[in-house]
Parts: sequence; C-alpha cells; structure tokens
Amino acid sequence: MSACDTTCSGLAPPHVRAIARYLPGKPIAELARELGLNEADIVKLASNENPLGPSPLALAAAQDALYDMALYPDGAGFALKAKLAAKLGIAADQLVLGNGSNDVLDMAARAFLTAGTSAVYAQYAFAVYPIATQTAGAQGIAVAAKDYGHDLAAMRAAIRDDTRVLWIANPNNPTGTFLPWAEIEAFLETVPPHVLVVLDEAYGEYLPPAARCDTTAWLARFPNLLITRTFSKAYGLAGLRVGYGLGSAAIIDLLNRVRHPFNVNAPALAAAEAALDDTEFLERSYALNTAGMAQLVAGLADLNIEIVPSKGNFLLAKVGDAARINTELLKRGIIVRPVANYGLPEFLRVSVGLAGQNARFLDALKACL
Repeated sequence: MSACDTTCSGLAPPHVRAIARYLPGKPIAELARELGLNEADIVKLASNENPLGPSPLALAAAQDALYDMALYPDGAGFALKAKLAAKLGIAADQLVLGNGSNDVLDMAARAFLTAGTSAVYAQYAFAVYPIATQTAGAQGIAVAAKDYGHDLAAMRAAIRDDTRVLWIANPNNPTGTFLPWAEIEAFLETVPPHVLVVLDEAYGEYLPPAARCDTTAWLARFPNLLITRTFSKAYGLAGLRVGYGLGSAAIIDLLNRVRHPFNVNAPALAAAEAALDDTEFLERSYALNTAGMAQLVAGLADLNIEIVPSKGNFLLAKVGDAARINTELLKRGIIVRPVANYGLPEFLRVSVGLAGQNARFLDALKACL
C-alpha cells in the first residue's frame, strides 16, 4: 500500500475501515478468464438467480424503455407503485422502491441507525444486515442461531434500550431456514415500539402455497414493521436491480428522505411493472424450483451429504473441506457459493438450476468427493 493509500484509508472512521466487504458469487466471465474455460460450458449455481432467465413480458418492457434512455426515470416510480399498491391492497405512500431490496435495507439502516445505537440479527443472517448496521456506525448484536435459523426468543432478549433495528429474513439466506408466520406474528407483538423490525421476504415466492402469508395485513397493527421484497429472484430480474419496501406511511416517508434520487432505472421500472402481470412465468419458476430442489435433495442424499432443509431456491450442503471441494468444482466449470465468511466453513450453498445444471453439479461433486 502506498503512502497515499495509507493516508486516504486513515480518513475513513474506524467503523468503516472495519467493515468486511460483501462477497458476491463469482461471475461466469471471471471464471472463464481465470481457468481458460468456455463460458457456455460453465454452470453458475452461486447467486440464487432464476435459471429460467427473465419474464418474457418484463424483457419486452425493458427493451421498449431503452428508447428513452436519454431521459431520467420517474424518480417516484409512480406506475410501478400504483400497480403494487393495487395488487397488495395498500396505499402508494406505504411503498418505497429500491435498487434491489438491498437498497431498501440500506435505507433502513441510514434512516434509523447511528453511532450509539444497536441492531439485532441472527447468526448466519444475510451479510448485508451487519454491513448496513456497521456502515451506519451502529453496533451489531448477533444472536446465536437455532437449527441454523432465527431464535426469536433469544433475539427478543437481545433487544436493548439503544436498539433501533431488528433484522429477520424468512426464508433466511444463506441457510434457507423458515419460521412459521404465526411465530413471527407473535414475536412482533412483543417487540418494543422503538425498534424497527425489518422482515426480509426476498424468497417468499418460492414458499409452497400452504406456507405463504399476507404479511402486508400486519402493517396496520405494527407501525414499526418494514417488509422488503425483490424482483431479483422468482421474477428473474437480478441484473436490473429492483426491489421495494412496505411499511407505514411514516416509515416510508423517512426512507424516502435518505433514498437516492432516481435510484431505480427506467428499464427496471418498466420490467418490474410488466413482470407483475406475468403470472404464468411466476408459476413456472415456482414449479421448476420445486422439482429442482427435490432433484438436489435426492442427489445429495445418495452421496450421503448432509443438508439444511430449505424453503428458498438454494440449499446448504455440508461437504466437509468446502474450500477444497469448491476449488475442484470450479476446475470443472461449476460455480457454487462458499459460505465460510458466514461462519460455515464446511458448507457450500447451491442454487437450484435447470435439471441438466443440477445433474452436472451432482456429477461433479461426486467426482470431487
């Protein structure tokens, strides 16, 4: 590091210098460059993306929006919010749009956390929660996991007078664990009003119908609840980055105060609006994921690999020396997600792919073992 680099690094406050950067899944092009592989032969099962690609309706809408790329997008996202409000049965002022739901999570941290406050999240929770907490200068309180998921009783006990945010993901990433909605509803009844509960539902569309819940109905009862959702997963729009948050008008107003102008681009707005109409695509995505999950579970059982039961579009596989197995898989053109940074060094997270992609992963894993 040069003297200039050292000096510039020192300009940042200690809590920023201490942040561990978010590690995304390895891109296909990067692996192809590193190992001299053909991109077309690489299978990526690392980032919980929809293997079907985008909704056809969304793709067409995004392409049409490109003709107006010289113009700024609608900064208020009026059309998308109007469609979401009608679909969800809430008012438009109860919605905020984000550059992916990660953007909404960051807004919540910036709006409600500061130095001298704290935020509670579970061990093995989504890495963005501690990152957003630390970025705001607040103290993170990690609560020991229960069966790789949230221990709500322990999380309630961890709330302090200075706690301002509590993060819950259901289903959880990276473990895929799921809490019955009745347990979360009962938990919300006990949370003090000075704590904002952020309920991250990024993988909600992959839940079986019997396990789904209209959590938007809770907003009238819990003014300290913020629900976040995304178009990145089941809708297949990860590359466009569009998500949204639902809450009381007062909470949404505060988030809009810290929201960056024009944070959702025009093709993303158009694609998300069209995707809401593509129920056939959403049903195909759910069916493909259900079949693919069953294929992976059965294949890993045949290899005597322990898994964490998942309600998302991914699962954790306990492979032992995960770093070595991951390296061997990469050599075979298979990208999965190591999760040692989550404190799970024996596990790999594997996204559900197309049937042929799942089969290639299982064959490659067998060879590595």
